[in-house]
Parts: sequence; structure tokens; C-alpha cells
Amino acid sequence: MQKVIILGGIGNGSVIAQAIVDANKRGDYSCEMVGYLNDREDKGFLIEDYPVLGQLSEARRYADAGYKFINTIYRIDGQKERLDLFSNLGIDDSNLAIFIHPSAYVASNVIIEPGVVIMPYVMISAGAKIGKASLIMVGASIGHNTELGEYNHIAAQAVVGAFIKTGIGVHIGLNATLRENLILGDYSTVGMGAVLTKNIGTGEIWAGNPAKFLRMAD
Repeated sequence: MQKVIILGGIGNGSVIAQAIVDANKRGDYSCEMVGYLNDREDKGFLIEDYPVLGQLSEARRYADAGYKFINTIYRIDGQKERLDLFSNLGIDDSNLAIFIHPSAYVASNVIIEPGVVIMPYVMISAGAKIGKASLIMVGASIGHNTELGEYNHIAAQAVVGAFIKTGIGVHIGLNATLRENLILGDYSTVGMGAVLTKNIGTGEIWAGNPAKFLRMAD
């Protein structure tokens, strides 16, 4: 069993914590939720029954003690800054937890890198690859032979088609739909409910149906 500390708090962090609790209730004990590290709440503050154990700077100490981490420090604007913050914590890949909720379908030949979270009712088809520390949220669908880069955030109910390649730190919003054979650059964003039919470049934010370029990320 992986004893898990979540980097973050209320939001993606607390949602993932409750998914771990639900998995335990279903008889899946691959992960055990321990608490959080963040720089927002005081040590001892409870987030839905689990304590803030300290600040992010204490991660290395907990890693040395054998704890595993899930990173939820994500932000659409300023994503590179947040990922640099995570990288500077000095957490080895061996200290990143993998959590796959038992209700998810993941084809047997999918490649899952360290730190990946796959939430309830997700579907990931054959030949896909999920990059390090990516979060695949509730009910999202990943098509066959799609390769997601590191630190991607795929929001709930998003549909990502086949043969898609995404860069580092990509965000795909709630209920967004991506047609097959697309390339998404590093730190790019597809907005909530968007229907994307074209490749998008590094740092670009696209939204709408059909999706169009909106602006560059900060």
C-alpha cells in the first residue's frame, strides 16, 4: 500500500483524496490517504478529515520517510511557474504515487508513468500513454494510441480522440472534445466545452465550438 500525501488542498486535491477513500471502501488498498502539504493552510488544518501536515518545502523529508506524493498544484495561467515549483521540491519519480480508481477502464497495454491519477469511470483505450504526474479526472475518455505529455490535466468528462499528442502541462477543460490526430503544444489549454479540430501551439488558449484561438497564457 502506498501511503499518499497530496501536494495541494481543496479542489483537485480533496477530490482525489475522496476517490482514494472510495477505492478503499471498494476493497482497493493500493493507496492510503495520509494528508496534505501546501503553503496556504496552517499545519493541522483539516481538509475533509485529513490534516495539512506542513508546507511544500517539507516534501523531501516525507519522501525520505517513504511516503508517496500526488501533485495537484496546477493552474491554467502560470502553469509553467507551478510546475517549476513542483520540480524544485526534489521529489524523485520513485516517490510519486500511481492511483487508478477501480471503476476506471484502462487497456492492458496502456503505459502509465509515475504520479498519474486516473479517477472514477475514466476510459483509456489501447496503446495510449499517460505522462508523468498527469491527472485524468472523472469520466474522461482517452482514445487509442494517444500520448499525453507530463503534468497534463484532463478535466471531468473531456473526450480526447485517438492518435493525439500533447506537450507538457496541457489542460483540457470540462466536457471538451478533441478530434483525432491533433498536436497540442506545451502549456496549451482547451477551454470548457470546446470542440477542437486543429493543432494548437505552445501556451495557446483555445475555446468555443468550433474552438478558436482566444489568447496566450500568462
